[in-house]
Amino acid sequence: MKSVVFVVLSVFFSVSVVAQCEIHNKVQADGSMSYFLEPATFYTTKSKSLKIGIVTDKESYFIALQPIPFPSKGTGQKIKEDLIIELSNTNKYKLQHFDTRYIKHDSVMQVLYLIDKKDLKDFSVFEAVSADINMEGTEFVRNYAFKLHKKAIMQQLNCFLKEEE
Repeated sequence: MKSVVFVVLSVFFSVSVVAQCEIHNKVQADGSMSYFLEPATFYTTKSKSLKIGIVTDKESYFIALQPIPFPSKGTGQKIKEDLIIELSNTNKYKLQHFDTRYIKHDSVMQVLYLIDKKDLKDFSVFEAVSADINMEGTEFVRNYAFKLHKKAIMQQLNCFLKEEE
């Protein structure tokens, strides 16, 4: 009986780990390839939500924010502020704004912030606690204490880092 329970639990956990690391890819307009996992919801209310995920080109790693609602393209392209994110080691990290994109036929706005290579280890070990977000023109201009999926950045980044080994 114990061995049956062990086998069932082993299969369940291995399937959930594989599902978490389902890496997708997309060819960009410039011909380069980007890799990503489905973003996790970090914040949600009746009127707004914020999804966060990791995107990479295999050289650099980015945190991608997807706010809802989001501004028009003209306003969204003006977003240039950096992201300040605090991890569970109580350190704050400044991530440089990289790009603002409208994807899926402009139905999703995605703001990319570059993770400094020297900080990759910390992002792969410590969960996200909060972020100072200033996406001018959106509903996301303040500090957010994360309650949902705090380990998502860490888990997604580890999926990519494991694949490189």
